[in-house]
Amino acid sequence: MAHNITLIPGDGVGPEISLATQRVLDATGTSINWEIAYAGADAREQFGELLPAATLKSIRKNRVAIKGPVTTPVGSGFRSVNVALRKELDLYVCLRPCKIYPGAPTIFEKVDIVVVRENTEDLYSGIEFERGKAETAKLRKLVAEATGDKVREDSAVSLKVISESASRRIVKFAFEYAKANNRKKVTAVHKANIMKFSDGLFLNIAREVAREYNDIEFEDRIVDNLCMQLVRKPQQFDLLVLPNLYGDLISDLCAGLVGGLGLAPGANLGDRIAVFEATHGSAPKYKGQNKVNPMSMMLSGVMMLKHLGEVKAAERLEKAIAGVIAEGKSVTYDMKPDSTAVVGTSQVADAVIERMRG
Repeated sequence: MAHNITLIPGDGVGPEISLATQRVLDATGTSINWEIAYAGADAREQFGELLPAATLKSIRKNRVAIKGPVTTPVGSGFRSVNVALRKELDLYVCLRPCKIYPGAPTIFEKVDIVVVRENTEDLYSGIEFERGKAETAKLRKLVAEATGDKVREDSAVSLKVISESASRRIVKFAFEYAKANNRKKVTAVHKANIMKFSDGLFLNIAREVAREYNDIEFEDRIVDNLCMQLVRKPQQFDLLVLPNLYGDLISDLCAGLVGGLGLAPGANLGDRIAVFEATHGSAPKYKGQNKVNPMSMMLSGVMMLKHLGEVKAAERLEKAIAGVIAEGKSVTYDMKPDSTAVVGTSQVADAVIERMRG
């Protein structure tokens, strides 16, 4: 039976790595009906919307999507399309496996960490108060009346929202994932020593949920200590579960441990919908240059195949990607930073396909 999948090429280098990924997924022999949809800066130019209703409709219909990176301006302009997708579709899990493949450019060995990030709240909930606005003045007054603390008049404010319900379902997902994938330990990450009510709530709920899984080891780490431990001995960690902001930062740190964002797959999951994606940015300066590593999105495609129940195809694709990495001949510039003997995006796809056919 063919799988109906929404493909969102994205912008910047997105269309190039999306095409490379589409090619290798088709080469697995999996029957896929691709439905192309659009989001991001290019979508706004073409349709007048960053996230067209037709794109959301396609994802809701097919329940599975894979997307290339989309551009998000820094400090001004429109909000993140990725955040909007997660909120609109209630994709409350960001799943980021970070595993070293032999031949990857890293000083570490035997790192295999799964990052489970809460995806819908925390500072990324988008509840912000702009400096100098009337509503910000109201908030400052409320804070002063409720706590006695003063917020400076020239402040901008973002609310850190941590709920019991969102914390419980993300920690529950983490333990269920650990159970299903033979993971032995779950580490809850927080800053509850300082943020006793928000991060404290997350930690308390994590401890409650952990008591339901006596066969899985549980621990907690303060986020700054975790960062230090990750760069000293990452092998001590198995699965990390974190609130949104920490999860965003730590998942990139873990990607650095295994060779960079070009080798870091990702998925945004809800109860009914799954969106798989490259975890790096759109790199618009490299647009059209056939230069950027497509393996992040290809490995996200491996995750997607497993989600679809196409386990043999997923294993065949992952083995081919691993073989290309180990051989080191058909890899992009980020994989061999000190060498001029590198290839482009489409040539990586060629090499992966050749290995699957060989």
